[in-house]
This record gives sequence, structure tokens and C-alpha cells, in this order.
Amino acid sequence: MRVVLQRVSQASVTIGGTVAGAIGRGFCLLVGFTHGDTGERVDWMADKVAGLRLFADADGKMNLGLADVQGALLVISQFTLYGDTARGRRPSFIDAARPDAAIPLYERFVAALRTRGLEVATGEFGADMLVEIHNDGPVTLILDRA
Repeated sequence: MRVVLQRVSQASVTIGGTVAGAIGRGFCLLVGFTHGDTGERVDWMADKVAGLRLFADADGKMNLGLADVQGALLVISQFTLYGDTARGRRPSFIDAARPDAAIPLYERFVAALRTRGLEVATGEFGADMLVEIHNDGPVTLILDRA
């Protein structure tokens, strides 16, 4: 499981001209799954995201988490996170989990974040989406759980 996390001042996802999800301050998560990913990995990642302290405290140090700043999450499925560009000019996506395996993992991840008391907006798995991200900082992390 791989997540590209961006701290945002706001983010939204539009599908077919309609805003499907939007948040203010929080994290935008681009999420990809690979073969062998499990519910245990998904739960670990939900704990990791929920516990990260990436917002500035009164001293300007990254010491506050989502709950401390009433932040939200925008979670977007993105199989291209497992694109392999080592050979040729066209990426191979063989390492990305097929939808029949990835969709339940994606849904479990979203549910796991919500059960941790977080506000979560989403896109639509497999849809052609326009994602608008206002990266705050910029702060971007790559979280990987193999």
C-alpha cells in the first residue's frame, strides 16, 4: 500500500463536472494498492495517517494532528502510484492491484479513517477525476507499507 500525503489548505475532486468531494484544512491522500496488500496493512496505514502531526503549534513546530486542527481528509484512489517506469517510455502497471482486490481495500481504508473520528471526503474508484490540491507548506510525504 502506498500513500502520497499532502498537507492542504483545501482540496477537491470533480467527476463529470460535479464536485464529488471537498475539504478545507487537512490532508489529501492519493492511495494505491499492490498485490498482497491486506486489511492489516490498511489498518496500519489508517493509524499512521490519523496520528501524524504535521500542523504547526504555537512555536511553529509540526506538532499538531488532524484532530487538533479540526482537519479533514480527501482520499483519492490512484493505481498509477504503482507505475513502473524503469524500462521504456510507457509505464507498466503490473504491480498495481486489480480492481477486484483494490476496491475492498480502498473502502476499508476510508471506513478505517472514519472510525478513527476523521471527516473523510472521497472521489470515485476508477473514475476520471480532476483533483485540485492547494498544498500547504508545501508538505508532502510518501507513506509505504509492504
